[in-house]
Amino acid sequence: MSLWVVRHGETEWSRTMQHTGRTDIPLTEQGEAQARDLAPRLRRDWALVLASPLQRAWRTAELAGLTPEPEPDLMEWDYGHAEGLTTEQLSAEKPWRVWDDPDLGETLEQVAERVRRVLARLPTHGDTCLVAHGHVLRILTAIYLELEPVDAQHLVLEPCGIGILGKEHDWPALRGWNL
Repeated sequence: MSLWVVRHGETEWSRTMQHTGRTDIPLTEQGEAQARDLAPRLRRDWALVLASPLQRAWRTAELAGLTPEPEPDLMEWDYGHAEGLTTEQLSAEKPWRVWDDPDLGETLEQVAERVRRVLARLPTHGDTCLVAHGHVLRILTAIYLELEPVDAQHLVLEPCGIGILGKEHDWPALRGWNL
């Protein structure tokens, strides 16, 4: 059993480093090309394919040749007041980190609870593919690896980056990242 996590392709806001939570923006032309380039690597028999219903993730899955089920728990972090802003803008008065802001539309622990629900529904046999967003997939990966949700800050996942999670003997393991 392996779990593949795939971040959506480039959007205008990912290119400009703006926090894109629930704003449903499309892929750029570059993002669509990135998604199509995933197809040969994702062509396999999947036991389960899930995708965030937001168009940037859903379209990435489609262009990569996948037929996903919608999974609302894979939607990106609700950034609240930080939506559409860059870390630089949010740090104008004092240093800001998404991992430490208690006043977002959703807490880190609430996102962690959503991804725990996703992990709980994975099949025990066969490979699974999840197509979603940078922060939510990073948090999911940290939890899969039995780390704290905040440890996801160390797992940068690029647009159309693939992460492969599995086991090393009986231990959760990171088998590949940004592939």
